[in-house]
This record gives sequence, C-alpha cells and structure tokens, in this order.
Amino acid sequence: MNSKSQRDILEKLFVVLEDRKTNPSKNSYVASLYREGNNKINEKILEEAQEYIDAIKSSKKGSIVHEAADLWFHTLVSLALNDLTASDILEELERRFGQSGIEEKASRQK
Repeated sequence: MNSKSQRDILEKLFVVLEDRKTNPSKNSYVASLYREGNNKINEKILEEAQEYIDAIKSSKKGSIVHEAADLWFHTLVSLALNDLTASDILEELERRFGQSGIEEKASRQK
C-alpha cells in the first residue's frame, strides 16, 4: 500500500466517523462510544494501549499489528469526537520532522 492509499484510508475512516456523529445508529459501535463520551473512549484507549504493550511483549507481529490498529482506531474515534482529524496529527508530525525530540519538548515548555 503506498502512502497516498494509506492516507486515503484515514480520510475514508474519518468520513465514517463523522457520519456516526451526525447520523448515529443503535447498531453502531462508534455511535455508542460517542454517546458515552470522552471518558468511555479514554478507558478504551487505555485498554487498547495495555493490549498493545502485551502484544509487544509476546513478539508476535500479527498480534502487534492487530492491537496497534485497535489503539489507532480508538484514538481516531477520540479525535473525531473532539472535532480533530488524522490530518491535524499528520501536520503536527510533519512540523516536528527533522527536529530532535528533546528540542521539540523544550519548545513546548516555554
């Protein structure tokens, strides 16, 4: 998958996430998360982060990818609920590109 199609999947996913906000369905997992709000989504992110850490410990690449996808997904749900997009995150990462993490962190503390 090339970077354009990878970005396309994020954009397609955000279309669905936004649709679930404006057209919630009783059968939609995402709509149920939106109804429960940030606290519930934060709980899911913490749960998925722990499952990701456990997968890393197992060293099973398939499990790592699966759990990373779950973690990313729930983070994207959180972003959408808070009127942010994957593009916002990609722009921030691009802004930081080529800057050391130490320098970037120091710039936020000013």
